[in-house]
Amino acid sequence: MDERIRQYNAAGQALAAAANALRTAPDEELAQAEANFRNAQAEFERCKKNLELAEEARAAAAFTPRPVDNPNLIGMDQKEIRSYSIVRAIRALALNDWKGAELERDASQEIAKRLGRDPHGFFVPYDVQIEVRAGMDTGTPGAGREMIATELLADSFIGMLRKRLALRRAGATYLTGLQGNIAIPRQTGSGTFYWIDASTNAEITAESHPTVDQVTMSPKTGAAYSQIGRTLIMQASADVEALVRRDLATIAALGIDAAGLYGSGVDHQPKGIAHQTGVNVIALGTNGAAPTWENIVKMETEVAADDADVESMAYLVNARTRGYLKSTPKVTGYGGEMIWDTRSPDTPLNGYPAVVSNQVRSNLTKGTGTNLSEIYFGNFADCIIGQWGTLDIFADPYSDSKRGIINLIVFQDVDIAVRHGESFSRIPDAIVS
Repeated sequence: MDERIRQYNAAGQALAAAANALRTAPDEELAQAEANFRNAQAEFERCKKNLELAEEARAAAAFTPRPVDNPNLIGMDQKEIRSYSIVRAIRALALNDWKGAELERDASQEIAKRLGRDPHGFFVPYDVQIEVRAGMDTGTPGAGREMIATELLADSFIGMLRKRLALRRAGATYLTGLQGNIAIPRQTGSGTFYWIDASTNAEITAESHPTVDQVTMSPKTGAAYSQIGRTLIMQASADVEALVRRDLATIAALGIDAAGLYGSGVDHQPKGIAHQTGVNVIALGTNGAAPTWENIVKMETEVAADDADVESMAYLVNARTRGYLKSTPKVTGYGGEMIWDTRSPDTPLNGYPAVVSNQVRSNLTKGTGTNLSEIYFGNFADCIIGQWGTLDIFADPYSDSKRGIINLIVFQDVDIAVRHGESFSRIPDAIVS
């Protein structure tokens, strides 16, 4: 890798880390966090100028696939990855003219040949997705291209407020580049220990062996919808490219993330944690109820009672729940120590990490209760999110042509599985507002 590119990526990661630190810094450390962020931003700008992404470096030569160990990678080199442009491919598809977009066309055709099917529009190479995948986690940005998009949003584009990803930050397991249906063996029962009379050389008379089944996953097609101005895709700008990549990656990632939490398992949806068999459900009341310290501890207890507790567990709540727990004492009627311990920012809830995301629903109903929130706890590594193939992007330039709008639809084949439902507990009816 070119040293300038390495420095650029490192500076982008440092800036992302400084931004995260600034967002979570307590008041007494805020000044230092702001200074660190400004220094990281200046270093990123310096590396960006040194890199000088000239237009000729983006000119695409015809793509020639090279052998790679992973069949889902088509063998693009660093120059081709840097030259690849989703915006250029969208423009070519919308205008039905691939002149100047030969790299993008040939890469899509190579993927189609490997998958054995044609795209709805064009396939985005998995090689490119690896480079921008960090941008899918809106809570922990880290890629240089993504940081260019962040700069654009701050300076000249009004981006919508988006929910922060939940499962990726909580530690879910991602399997990418899958081919065909998969089955993951799961032990459901253990062997039995017997006492025998060794003095008589007695034998075990009953078979003793573990029992197993399989957690199966098969691709289910999800689609995300977005729009882009026709004049915007005519721009040959690295900032525009980064903006489009970030937007398409984020809307797809948020949809998959939501399915991992509460996908119904019917109507072609994956089945999320909320609907998995074996999950410990802790109901608070006929019409819902306010969560207490005892409820929070019980979530841990139920998982531990099923022998599913491990070191890397966490709570997952929405912003309203966090606010309520911050202002609610552990012991009713007494001030002082609150349920959410702000003195332990890394483990603020019952001694465990707590991920905050508004992907966790706050609009549930039960009896006469409305706007109820859910709370999750468990070993999120037992939630497996599988992805098949690559992003498939379709561009419709006709439906809103009078407004100069191109409609984009992003397709991705995914499925959700949980190794053990007992690894999780869930409150579905918390009153927090």
